[in-house]
Amino acid sequence: MSDDEKLEAILGAAYECFRLHGVRRTTMDDIARHAGMSRPAVYQHVRNKEDAFRRLATRLFSQAMADFRAGLDADAPFPERLALALAAKLRLVIKVWSESPHAEELLGEGVKLTADLVFEAHATTLDALTAAVHAERPDADAEEFAELLMALGRGLEVRSADPDVPLRRLRHGVALLVAGLDHPATA
Repeated sequence: MSDDEKLEAILGAAYECFRLHGVRRTTMDDIARHAGMSRPAVYQHVRNKEDAFRRLATRLFSQAMADFRAGLDADAPFPERLALALAAKLRLVIKVWSESPHAEELLGEGVKLTADLVFEAHATTLDALTAAVHAERPDADAEEFAELLMALGRGLEVRSADPDVPLRRLRHGVALLVAGLDHPATA
C-alpha cells in the first residue's frame, strides 16, 4: 500500500471514529484499529488525532470547494448556479448532522481546531460569489448580495429530520433574493 493510500485509510478511519465517538473521545488507538494499522504506522502519517482531524477537514473542505466551483460554473440559470454552489457547503454540514450523534461537537469543537481553514473557505466562497454576482448583475452591490447569500446558507445549517428540506429552502431563498435584484424595492 502506498503512502497516499495509507493516509487515505487513516483519514477514512478517523472520520468513522470522529463520527461515532466525537473528537474528544476518539483515541489514536481507535483510529489505528479502524484503519487496520498499528499505532506507530499511523503516527508515520499523522502527528496526533488533532492533526488527523485537520487533514480530514482539509480534504472535506477541498471537495466542498470543488463542488461549489462546479455549481457556479454549471450550465444553468443564474439562481440555479448560485443554489448549486451554496448547496455544496450545506451538503457537507447535512452529512455530518445526519451521520453523527456528535455533529454538534464536530461542527463546534472541531471548528476550533480548524478555524483558519473555515475562515479561508469563507473568504474564498465570498470572493467567488461576489465575482459571480458582479459578472451577472454589474449594477448590483455584489459584495452585499454575496454576504446575504452566505447568511442564508449559514442559517440553513441546522439539524433537520429531512435533509432535503434545507436544500429546498436554499433553492427557494436564492430564487427570492435574485428576484429582488431584478426588482429592487423602492424606499
